[in-house]
Amino acid sequence: MAAPRPERLSVLLPTYNERDNLPLVVWLLVRTFRDSGIDFEIIIIDDGSPDGTQEIAEQLEKIYGSDKILLRPRPRKLGLGTAYIHGMKHATGNFIVIMDADLSHHPKFIPEFLRKQKEGNFDIVSGTRYKGNGGVYGWDLRRKLISRGANFLTQVLLRPGASDLTGSFRLYRKEVLQKLMEKCVSKGYVFQMEMIVRARQLGYTIGEVPISFVDRVYGESKLGGNEIVSFLKGLLTLFATT
Repeated sequence: MAAPRPERLSVLLPTYNERDNLPLVVWLLVRTFRDSGIDFEIIIIDDGSPDGTQEIAEQLEKIYGSDKILLRPRPRKLGLGTAYIHGMKHATGNFIVIMDADLSHHPKFIPEFLRKQKEGNFDIVSGTRYKGNGGVYGWDLRRKLISRGANFLTQVLLRPGASDLTGSFRLYRKEVLQKLMEKCVSKGYVFQMEMIVRARQLGYTIGEVPISFVDRVYGESKLGGNEIVSFLKGLLTLFATT
């Protein structure tokens, strides 16, 4: 009988105009993994950022080594879902973490994700802002209302079996993420929502870990009117097809 494959974690970091945040989030990731004894790689998928993010990523590759930091850029902004698909092609870990590169998601929660996964042998572990001691910090009332409203709508219409459907801080078994990506058709922010809905359809198990979401320190939020309209369209499409 073959020995079980050693545990390795691949972090997918899509970036667009994150030159100020990227060095900090990478440093926090590396420190967290080394302190926890986790074998890892960080895959940076930059979508042609005009602010020099790619050049920063190249420097990080030299600092930490090309076995730990892998820059896999694309020529222009092509969407979040396709960024994960692109990054997956280069991932060698048996577990995949997806997270934002803007310091909204603190890497300190990743060891908790891994503990939760082992505890319940879950296919997916999702960070949740809406359970236990989870929460959101630094948002104004408008952003909080939009997020809460979006999450409430998805709970009512889709009954997904997870408390935070619009979050983007999760751990997946690699083969589960690959299967879900084959099924998902959404782009942008709706992609995160569809992943959990399709996971429920396919019978995958989902564990949750309360997280603190902190608004970005540098740069501007990508959430605008177009994203909100796209979210509502995507929600109705999922409601009609699932």
